[in-house]
Amino acid sequence: MKNIDIQENMTQESDLAGLTLLGNGSSQPRKQLETFPNRHPGRDYVVTLTTDEFTCICPATNQPDFAKIRIQYIPDQKIVESKSLKLYIWSFRNEGVFHEHVANVILDDLVNALDPRWCEVIADFSVRGGIAISVKAEHQQDNDSFASES
Repeated sequence: MKNIDIQENMTQESDLAGLTLLGNGSSQPRKQLETFPNRHPGRDYVVTLTTDEFTCICPATNQPDFAKIRIQYIPDQKIVESKSLKLYIWSFRNEGVFHEHVANVILDDLVNALDPRWCEVIADFSVRGGIAISVKAEHQQDNDSFASES
């Protein structure tokens, strides 16, 4: 029978070392995603983060656009810290950007910060001008086994 130290898989004090936004009272929007170590890297599990408070502005008309953003990912070595994600999402509020670009920029930034095994960003924008737009962007780590099976 294998003896397992349960505490090694729990949050460690060292996990907090690189987190500058959590617990410091900072609430200004910023394009800074912070991470902490995944204590279960041998297991595939899905993390889902959702907000219905996303806003940006139309780059042509400056009218506000509202969206529900859903992020799902399978972490590898890192997990995104949720307060930094909140401030990151907030940073788009006054940016003029097309809906299709938003989903892809968020995905790219998450992939750069996390290097997840898999990640998906869905941006469901509210109706404006009679049309609702939904954008789904997806990333998957390169896997040599997929290439060799083709």
